[in-house]
Amino acid sequence: MAAKRTVPVQIFGQEFRIRSDGDPARIRRAAALVDETMARVRARTGSADTLDVAVLAALNIAHRLLLQGAHGEAPSATADLGALIHLVESALAEDAAAS
Repeated sequence: MAAKRTVPVQIFGQEFRIRSDGDPARIRRAAALVDETMARVRARTGSADTLDVAVLAALNIAHRLLLQGAHGEAPSATADLGALIHLVESALAEDAAAS
């Protein structure tokens, strides 16, 4: 098993330090997807509430993954969703530990 390392990422103007034994480039791509989706959601809704934007972005990403899986386009959709969930859980755990 690979050693865990810390990968700094920027999401919605905030830095998160993600500890993972996963590929750092993949973690950065996942963070970029979340950041881009949140920016699109904010632009469309005009919402200033970060939690609202985050939830809507998560729903948007999950919806796209489920559609891809329904069309047989992405056999790894479940794994990708799992990786995103793990990424969010790691960020939340580190944020809680820092508080």
